[in-house]
Amino acid sequence: MTTTSPEPVTSAVSEADGLLARIRALQPMLAANGAQGERDRRVVEESITALTEAGAFKVAQPRRYGGYETSLRTMLDVSAAVGEADGGTSWVVALCNVCAWITGCMNQRAQDDVWADNPDAKVSGVLTPSAEAVKVDGGYRVTGRWFYNSGSWHADWAVLGIPVTDEAGELVDQATALIPRSDVDLEETWFVAGMSSSGSNCLVADDVFVPEHRVMSTLAALEGKYGTEHGGEELYRSALVPVLALVLAGPQLGMGRKALELVRDKSATKAIAYTYFAAQADSVAFQLQLANAALMIDTAHLHAYRAADDIDRAARAGTYPDVLERTRMRADTAWALDHITKAIDILLSAHGAASFADSNPLQRLWRDSAVAARHAVTLPAVNYEVYGKALLGRDDQITPMI
Repeated sequence: MTTTSPEPVTSAVSEADGLLARIRALQPMLAANGAQGERDRRVVEESITALTEAGAFKVAQPRRYGGYETSLRTMLDVSAAVGEADGGTSWVVALCNVCAWITGCMNQRAQDDVWADNPDAKVSGVLTPSAEAVKVDGGYRVTGRWFYNSGSWHADWAVLGIPVTDEAGELVDQATALIPRSDVDLEETWFVAGMSSSGSNCLVADDVFVPEHRVMSTLAALEGKYGTEHGGEELYRSALVPVLALVLAGPQLGMGRKALELVRDKSATKAIAYTYFAAQADSVAFQLQLANAALMIDTAHLHAYRAADDIDRAARAGTYPDVLERTRMRADTAWALDHITKAIDILLSAHGAASFADSNPLQRLWRDSAVAARHAVTLPAVNYEVYGKALLGRDDQITPMI
């Protein structure tokens, strides 16, 4: 097990603080570009360039390629800081960072393909194996379609799920294939009510050759068996499914904080129509709603940070969390999203009908958060069932994604 001295810890904290400060300085520009990104159904390039220069996409990239190789806690904080400015932009940051983390779990030859010549290369991805893969000499020939590939407009590579079959054509594994963006087509399919700027379109492969070294077993990864030869790199010992789920909470934390800020700040001057209140802040009913929403947002942070800290702690120790711990991390993620969603609903009701004006940033926060909260790996009912079955020690679990 690799031990960490106080100096690197201090350096890592300072590095994260500096990154967050740079992102906060960009927030006015990111927010100003938000409406245009929604109309374009992709993040404005000025925002992507500025975030790239600030290092927002290097959170989970190995240090060997100039990345920060930080932690799950920092990944949450970075995407939350972006989420305070714009939800869709934050989603792209979060998804590209977690796909960079997946790439960091692969063997070095695959990582070299991505970052050796372009340290700023971005990776998007979809792990659902919605494809056909034929084993050939030296690798696989892959044909498939992958929905919904967030950040697809900005990525140089993609990690894409494929089925693995034996010589008889029987399914024996699921794998993650690393494919250059230039080898796949993009089909514009992302026409949605929220998270429009995430550009979560469909990637299409037609008989693309993927060499063996760019394919990593998903079933092995579910047990913490990754392809990387660099076992001392703590971040890439993190538990797979808890990471994949938890990163999606980061944008929600930021959107929840921003919604609370907007409603609270406006309450000193916004009247409650058809009442004697010249300011919402004077109303006890409003005060109760605000407090309720604030506590829900706090609760979301507490659960998300608990899961992140547990993931980071296990990775540092070189241990893999057991099934009960991993299912609880999925439930923590769901609880966080569940409460951010409820908090934003309360805040919009407290603020009133003006929340839904096109000119009001609250309505886009509401729509972006609502769409993002329905991602399959974070659905509260599903994740609570997964956790409940683990608590009871049942053998009828509903998914291998634990």
